[in-house]
Amino acid sequence: MKILILGAGKMGSFFCDLLSFEHEVAVFDTDPRRLKFTFNCFRFSSMDEISEFKPELVINCATVKYTIEAFERVLPYLNDTAILSDIASVKTGLPEFYARAGHKFVSTHPMFGPTFASLSNLAQENAIIISESDHLGKVFFRDLYNSLKLHVEEYTFEQHDETIAYSLSIPFASTLVFGSIMKHQDAPGTTFKRHMAIARGLMSEDDYLLSEILFNPHTSGQLDNIMDKLSELKSIIDSRDSAEMKRFLDRVRDNLR
Repeated sequence: MKILILGAGKMGSFFCDLLSFEHEVAVFDTDPRRLKFTFNCFRFSSMDEISEFKPELVINCATVKYTIEAFERVLPYLNDTAILSDIASVKTGLPEFYARAGHKFVSTHPMFGPTFASLSNLAQENAIIISESDHLGKVFFRDLYNSLKLHVEEYTFEQHDETIAYSLSIPFASTLVFGSIMKHQDAPGTTFKRHMAIARGLMSEDDYLLSEILFNPHTSGQLDNIMDKLSELKSIIDSRDSAEMKRFLDRVRDNLR
């Protein structure tokens, strides 16, 4: 299959490495200097090259801020039969875009990234495939993710947004609160250092990505849950109620099983 990858960043390079030995792969990036990190593929820096290549599948690995813009830029240079795909962690605007684009599509979300995951060992990681996607596109990505030993779930666009609000917004918000009250520790403990490493990793992410994930319409309800539990914990601490603290800790342990 002829596959075009948009964006030569870490995830674009990852997909290039993954696919280029079984498919004819080309990578396009608006900054030609980034293409030097790609291997065993065509390196494109102009739209005319894309038109001549005639990709059958386009995998959009541009940052979430530019996902739709990258699609719109490349659309005039694609055959009508080309399948569009994205790996965006934020799907805002994508259902509407696909509805008007006039192409088959497959939308997925590898639930890992270069900040925290080891891209060479993904056996404990997950991926989501959007159920509204084209059947053959879903088969392609399910086979690809299964080859990486990823656990794969299929959700609708709406279910995806709900899941992301729970699985990303809660840890993101909790980590941001942790970091926002942080001050230098001369002798930090192990738990503190682990939290600090997570916070620093999170803050290395793109501000737009963090904002869009937190602006998910479902995030506010999850934050209400956090605030309710913080209020409950504070009340237990203020009253020094050992029995209630034991019940609270037992509930937490049950949730983590």
